[in-house]
Amino acid sequence: MYSSAAVHYPKDSYPPPPLSQPFDHSSATGIPVSSAEYYSSSAPLPLHIQSQPRVAWSTGLCDCGHDVGNCCLTCWCPCITFGRITEIVDRGSTSCGTGGALYTLISLVTGCPCLYSCFYRTKLRGQYLLHEDPCIDCIVHCCCEACALCQEYRELKNRGFDMKIGWHANVEKQTPGITTLPPSVTGGMSRA
Repeated sequence: MYSSAAVHYPKDSYPPPPLSQPFDHSSATGIPVSSAEYYSSSAPLPLHIQSQPRVAWSTGLCDCGHDVGNCCLTCWCPCITFGRITEIVDRGSTSCGTGGALYTLISLVTGCPCLYSCFYRTKLRGQYLLHEDPCIDCIVHCCCEACALCQEYRELKNRGFDMKIGWHANVEKQTPGITTLPPSVTGGMSRA
């Protein structure tokens, strides 16, 4: 049914050419081969694997003088700041209330809300290609939770989001002329 000739590709060819001949199952060993073993180190990586250039945060970790109101809010009620961040970072799939409630629940149960909030810092950095600065995200949140939340809040605010109105209102504000309300019906059904 298939030809008995096995198809072999040189280790330094990347990506491997498409199979033009049927695969010979007798040559398969069943031993997994890592990509490092298959591709030589001189082969270029695909574009989606190559690291993107990272940019700096718009404000520093301790630049609380830029937004004193948010710093006070974060100091007394960090769940509100975190809720606003989650709504924007999750693009509306998590509401401010849900994010804040989860933050509060984790804080009450574990006493360490940074277990949850550090993942949103990582997600935010991934969306905007930000440096992991001054150290890894979990340590930043564990050592200085309030400063980390304030920096993330300022970053989103500096990127044009009005943090108080949420994701959906920001989208409507940025795309004028597009309404999210259903069209109104003029006239009703009538018999002719």
